Amino acid sequence: MQVSIDRIQVNSGRREAQPDAVRELADSISAVGLLNPITVDRDHTLIAGLHRLEAAKLLGWTEIECNVSSLEGLQAELAEIDENFVRTDLEVMEFGKLLLRRKEIYEILHPQAKNGGDRRSEKIRARGARSDCEKSFVRDTADKLGISPRSVEEKIQIARDLTPEAQEIISDTDRKIKKKDLLKLSRMEPEQQEQAAAQLAAGEIRTVDEFQQMESPQQSKPAQELEQDTEPVVTLPAPPVVPYTLGGKHYDTLEESIADLKNPDKDCSYTPDTLLADIDGFVQTFHKGFAWYHDPFCTIVFPHISKVQFEFVRQRFESISSAMADLLNQMERTIKT
Repeated sequence: MQVSIDRIQVNSGRREAQPDAVRELADSISAVGLLNPITVDRDHTLIAGLHRLEAAKLLGWTEIECNVSSLEGLQAELAEIDENFVRTDLEVMEFGKLLLRRKEIYEILHPQAKNGGDRRSEKIRARGARSDCEKSFVRDTADKLGISPRSVEEKIQIARDLTPEAQEIISDTDRKIKKKDLLKLSRMEPEQQEQAAAQLAAGEIRTVDEFQQMESPQQSKPAQELEQDTEPVVTLPAPPVVPYTLGGKHYDTLEESIADLKNPDKDCSYTPDTLLADIDGFVQTFHKGFAWYHDPFCTIVFPHISKVQFEFVRQRFESISSAMADLLNQMERTIKT
């Protein structure tokens, strides 16, 4: 339906439209028309399509085609937040703040997701019972945005744990601060956050690691405090002596390697060496991924895990051990003596 542009309201907290994007969109609409209507609620408050609305204003339109959504209140705000995620120029902290608000709204609308979410649903489905449980916030957001759950968690931690002072310093600088440095900043004491953020913004240091090396807090802290504050160092297991070889082939040019891959006469059958290489690569990847669960972002929740939840984790780990043992037993039974 056509709605008068003067009647459409835009929430004051919404992110402003980018002028360049508005002009580019206005040129496109002028040439081919408005292909996708904007979305408003029943009170004509904008839910999605800010740039399309501003482009229509730039073109001098008095009315614009709208889809009137039945979403109201928190559901409408959730839809508006998801619309903002489409933007490609969001800074890490902006992204994180939107995620924090999305998490708050999502857990109000889906309280069951806050108390078990995916895992509880799996257990109920396994018993053949009907479940109204929803995805956890992290899983739902990761699926909708096409990013990893770990990325969702890290961005939330940055927005949640960076002090307002540190956030203001970073927002005011023209320097690009990497996500890994923002993550490290968020884990520091408030006073240190502000100092390190100021030095990063001024270009006095390039990374948070440089600040920590200069501060050397370990030298001044008592041994007992050091033991409590030091993050656990995760050491990946050293690989054993490799009992296989893949031939050590070397190609002087990319064309040679491609020609080898396309060779129809090449023997591609599985051998003990290729099997061991596959398993070795899988185990190395597993250890690297598993190291994440030793990160303070994860270990901080350990004291809050219930016994029931702990038993769930134990059973999942035991299923990995059982699958490995079965494979080893199968190998051992078939090995020729």
